[in-house]
Amino acid sequence: MKRKPFYWVLLMAVLLLSSCGSSKKFVYLQDMELGHGYPYDTKYEAVVHLNDRLDITVSSKSPELAIPFNANSGSFSVTTDGAVTESSTAKKKGYRVDVDGNINFPILGKLHVEGLKVSEVTDLIRNRIIEGKYIKDPLVSLEFLNFKYSVLGAVNGNGTFTVDGDRITLLEAIAKAGDVTSKGRVNRVAVIREEDGQRVMYMHDLRSKDLFQSPCYYLQQNDIVYVEPKYRKQDNEDKGWKYATGFLSLVTAITSILWVTK
Repeated sequence: MKRKPFYWVLLMAVLLLSSCGSSKKFVYLQDMELGHGYPYDTKYEAVVHLNDRLDITVSSKSPELAIPFNANSGSFSVTTDGAVTESSTAKKKGYRVDVDGNINFPILGKLHVEGLKVSEVTDLIRNRIIEGKYIKDPLVSLEFLNFKYSVLGAVNGNGTFTVDGDRITLLEAIAKAGDVTSKGRVNRVAVIREEDGQRVMYMHDLRSKDLFQSPCYYLQQNDIVYVEPKYRKQDNEDKGWKYATGFLSLVTAITSILWVTK
């Protein structure tokens, strides 16, 4: 009889452990060490793909010279003091990258931009303007008007998302989708990317610091993020697992109680 308190403690421990069995069991980047630096690509630039819509703006010390190069960037006008202003109500059409990877740019004509980084596109346009002696020292800026990606699988909010700018990390994308659910496998997070006319899949483990070295740490236009579920048939198998776990917990509790009373 003196050993009964021990049995009651054992019983409570079994019940507590069984009740915690369905909670999340993962921690992101769990192999990182405090105070230790982990390098990543600080000079990352987005790459232009087919069907991208680009907002390209040309400016100059002589603003009136830049107007012909901004036909698709809104409505421009020259004030009495020579300054160029853009209408805030004008909708930016941008330049769509066609199926051949080209854009039709004012004055310069057709330019091949597919596969180029942002800085490479701006350098291309700047050099063409200088070579044509249109503007001596032009400034060229570029932004994506339709940068988007999709998140599917075991997350709380599946869907297609847009980005202000052209820079978002894989972790930020998952956070915007409501985080991984308890049904998700954080060691099986795929990024499907379009490369050279093919779709390539990269697999990631969100628990590992190796994520920082992945070519998909920064997402690109039209990337698809897929968080693999633990079960192929999530609903039925997950319910079956819960029922089995609950039944085992009940059997364990009854057995423990009978053992103590005996």
